[in-house]
Amino acid sequence: MGRSPCCSKEGLKKGAWTAREDDILRDYITLHGEGRWRNISKKTGLMRCGKSCRLRWLNYLRPDIKRGNISR
Repeated sequence: MGRSPCCSKEGLKKGAWTAREDDILRDYITLHGEGRWRNISKKTGLMRCGKSCRLRWLNYLRPDIKRGNISR
């Protein structure tokens, strides 16, 4: 027995994110905060699943992400 899928994969966009999609996600999270990732794609019109939105935010768009070389 396995898990049920997080969302229906039909009609969802795959591949690289555009700058416009990043701006939409960033603006929405700035106004409404993190969480309820499944609802974000519906409310913003992004054709991405909630998991994709969450990972994009956590790994690339958060303002407190440290970038650059690791220093000793």
